[in-house]
Amino acid sequence: MNRAGMMFLVAALLVLSSAVADESKVRVLMSTSEGEIGIELYLDKAPMTAGNFLKLVDNGDLDGASFYRVVTYENDNGNPKIEVIQGGIGDAGEGFYTIEHETTERTGILHTDGVISMARGLVGTASTEFFICIGDQPGLDFGEGRNADGQGFAAFGKVVEGMDVVRRINGLSADAPSGSEYTKGQILAQPVRITSVRRLD
Repeated sequence: MNRAGMMFLVAALLVLSSAVADESKVRVLMSTSEGEIGIELYLDKAPMTAGNFLKLVDNGDLDGASFYRVVTYENDNGNPKIEVIQGGIGDAGEGFYTIEHETTERTGILHTDGVISMARGLVGTASTEFFICIGDQPGLDFGEGRNADGQGFAAFGKVVEGMDVVRRINGLSADAPSGSEYTKGQILAQPVRITSVRRLD
């Protein structure tokens, strides 16, 4: 192969490599009434969880959703204590598909500062509700004690822009009535509206 042919082959491989890399991570922009949050979804590491979230994005299901719960070290009623903001479409999510639980042991995505993860009750019940970590929250990982089942939560991406917005939401007044003692003192008096979530890639 001559030099020109070799250079063409190298260029083609670089383009192919770039395309593969692009498919492994997708960025989305979440626009809220408190500002914008840029999130990178790890489709390569958590294909089912990130894929489910991306499907909600592409279908417009998260447009008009909200952040409605804030958990801080001061108001947390669980153990170990955590700091997160939780959002989704709430009761409107009934009837949506639930997804298989991808543990942090399986994906390698730990609950560090800015990581986005799925809220759930029992294993395999995650669907439309999610949360974003503020600071490192190892208690949410596989094998830790936040959930009695030891399976942790399914992390699938990370905030890459707008953590100031996430922290601002976490500091809002959370004195609205709660349906359970577990979330008492954590429900936002004025939920933060998620006006839209769109792909950037």
